[in-house]
Amino acid sequence: MAARETPPGGCPQCWQHAYDRSIHRRLKPREDCKPCLDHMHNGCPPDQIVPKKESKWW
Repeated sequence: MAARETPPGGCPQCWQHAYDRSIHRRLKPREDCKPCLDHMHNGCPPDQIVPKKESKWW
């Protein structure tokens, strides 16, 4: 599957893990993905978030 473009305000790692099945294919049944768990519990690092476009309606 082709990589999807991460939308503004989104985390590239979370989007990749959500849409690329090959990442989780290597996991055993009922085994959790450690990077996904880290992001669920601790949140996404602010430096990884794709910046949103500046609003220019003023």
